[in-house]
Amino acid sequence: MIAAIVMVCTASAQSDSLASDTVSHKLSLTKKLDEKLSLRYYKSSYDSSYVVRPREKWLFKPTVNQTGTSIHAKGTVNNVWSKYDLHTKYQTTISMEVDYCDIALALSLNPAKMSGNYDDYEFTFEYHGNQFSFDLDYQRATSLTGDINFGNIDYLDEDALNMKVFNLTAYYTFNHKRFSFPAAFYQNYIQLRSAGSWLAGVNFQSGSIRTTSELKARSPLAPDVHIRAAHLGIGGGYGYNWVLGEESQWLLHLSMVPTFVVYNYNMLKVNGERKDAKPMRLNMIFNERAAVVYHFSPRYFAGASLMMSNSIFDDDAVIVNQNKWLARAFFGLRL
Repeated sequence: MIAAIVMVCTASAQSDSLASDTVSHKLSLTKKLDEKLSLRYYKSSYDSSYVVRPREKWLFKPTVNQTGTSIHAKGTVNNVWSKYDLHTKYQTTISMEVDYCDIALALSLNPAKMSGNYDDYEFTFEYHGNQFSFDLDYQRATSLTGDINFGNIDYLDEDALNMKVFNLTAYYTFNHKRFSFPAAFYQNYIQLRSAGSWLAGVNFQSGSIRTTSELKARSPLAPDVHIRAAHLGIGGGYGYNWVLGEESQWLLHLSMVPTFVVYNYNMLKVNGERKDAKPMRLNMIFNERAAVVYHFSPRYFAGASLMMSNSIFDDDAVIVNQNKWLARAFFGLRL
């Protein structure tokens, strides 16, 4: 009986030891992972007298986002002049971002979509790095509203059109040692002193709009319209971060990158008759960025940002201009 008790006690002690070793091993792995993430996080190619990392590694940032798209087109097909001024419903989302050492997880909700009042689909992805920055957006919409003037008669009503739009913008920052896009748009860096940089940019826009069969059923005299556009622009511009306040509380950002269109494909088809724009004309795409960030303290900040892409296209036969914007308001907590 005494021997059995000794064996049970020994087995229990060995089990506790194994459990303790497992916990210690997991803690050791977690510590090593945290050390590697921290080393990567605080390693910076910036001039530390201009741009630094926050001391805190955690970032919590609730954000309100709103986007909108518009397309303006006009042309003459088969001796009939027509004009199209169309825009989507504004999409408003509420998101929550949790960031640890630049590894982020975000959850976004669309109240209008949840209530059944918004049926469009939109995907947005952004990256603002030290040297390279880009953002892309794809939207599929059936909520277009506006005016189609065809033969001096307005035909367009709700749910009469389908639209697909794609936008891609990429930047290269030359003064990437002292000027920080992430400080203005991500807040994972802090700009300490004012600085600017020349920027090189590439922009691509494409879109397609078609009238629906439901429109023809409701309005037999309505035109069958198909608009297609594609613009590729290359150019350059300038961006500047103003740092204001005795403790660098304010950050104001403005940048503009105009690009010259080196390739375009614009087409307007009405009732089977097609008209194409000239492949090479002197046209432009303007990319604008603006942001304001106020730091209440090293841990608390709030701000807003705006990104826009606008094409200016002119042609004797077909004109198609596409505009896209994204606005944000946010609050941040660092821990």
